[in-house]
Amino acid sequence: MAQDDILNTLPVGRLGIIALESFKPIAEKVDDYIVEWRYNRSSDDLESIHFNDYKRDSYLIDTVCPRFGSGEAKGLIKESVRGDDLYFLVDITNYSITYSVCGHESCMSPDDHFSDLKRLIGAVGGKARRITVIMPFLYEGRQHKRSARESLDCAIALQELVNMGVDSIITFDAHDPRVQNAIPLHSFETVQPTYQFIKALLRKAPDITLDTDHLMVVSPDEGAMGRAVYFGNVIEADVGMFYKRRDYTKIVGGRNPIVAHEFLGSNVEGKDIIIIDDMISSGESMLDCARELKERKAKRIFICATFGLFTSGMEGFDEAYKNGTFDLLITTNLVYQPEALLSRPYYTTADMSKYIALLIDSLNHDLSISEFLNPTDRIQRYVSKYKAKQKKQG
Repeated sequence: MAQDDILNTLPVGRLGIIALESFKPIAEKVDDYIVEWRYNRSSDDLESIHFNDYKRDSYLIDTVCPRFGSGEAKGLIKESVRGDDLYFLVDITNYSITYSVCGHESCMSPDDHFSDLKRLIGAVGGKARRITVIMPFLYEGRQHKRSARESLDCAIALQELVNMGVDSIITFDAHDPRVQNAIPLHSFETVQPTYQFIKALLRKAPDITLDTDHLMVVSPDEGAMGRAVYFGNVIEADVGMFYKRRDYTKIVGGRNPIVAHEFLGSNVEGKDIIIIDDMISSGESMLDCARELKERKAKRIFICATFGLFTSGMEGFDEAYKNGTFDLLITTNLVYQPEALLSRPYYTTADMSKYIALLIDSLNHDLSISEFLNPTDRIQRYVSKYKAKQKKQG
């Protein structure tokens, strides 16, 4: 593992983490992991000048984005970052943060969060040694291609960041990773949370049988099929897919409404089903798929999505759970999670804070992160232990 060799390399620069307000709760957990790891490392080299300020009580840089009464803002960094290896953390979907505009309270939008990110990058003033942006939900990631006379917002945003001096961008489960073609000479990585999903799922449902006779991974649409195929392969499960028939004569809520979900796959009767996708927006599509599978006599249904946005609230999921449509809902903590979500009896979190800490700690030493980008070996070791434990118990 990369962590075994971490002290064989020098840090790129003094580590600094700049967490925007939208990501501070998770950033504090990330910081705690790195502080603990570095405190427990021992080597004679740590006394050299190359490891100056290597062990600290916190790596979080004190920053703020104050706003004027008009709603305008500025970025302010309250300590020196000259020569630092900086990591910016931002959640552009966090609507819980508000600001005042001429006496009216306004929720921060993705545009506001992205503007604050640029403000703080601008405040660095080119003094940092390297800048990495970790943006789990990629800004405008769903507006990644042109299908009519329309804007290419995600590509423009990526170009803005690299033009401001950003060296690397890390996101999670990008809606379409090909958007990195907009910045072909810069580093762009998309990380899959498959390993965390499997751990969370097997802990909450320890009686799942991992084979093609008892389990199927289902993609809710053709766009998520690659994700489902990988998930199914690493846990040795069958794979199926829905495709959406849409009414292209109408636009409702910014999209063409779905007329029906058609299922492509083998018989699901008596099988546990894992529905996997990159995000839950309103959740209607995911729940429609779950209902279709229940009508086909599926056993239990587990829903996994990287980003739980729940733009229409939780009532639809509450009703579906009450009716037995699904059994468990898992999303990551990469985006804002309201207390209303965390308190649901059917919900569990796939915690990504340790994963982000590993990425930052490794990159600060310029180590390869390929094992984090492709966790197949880690998944197979975990699955093997799970199967051995099941075999031993029964």
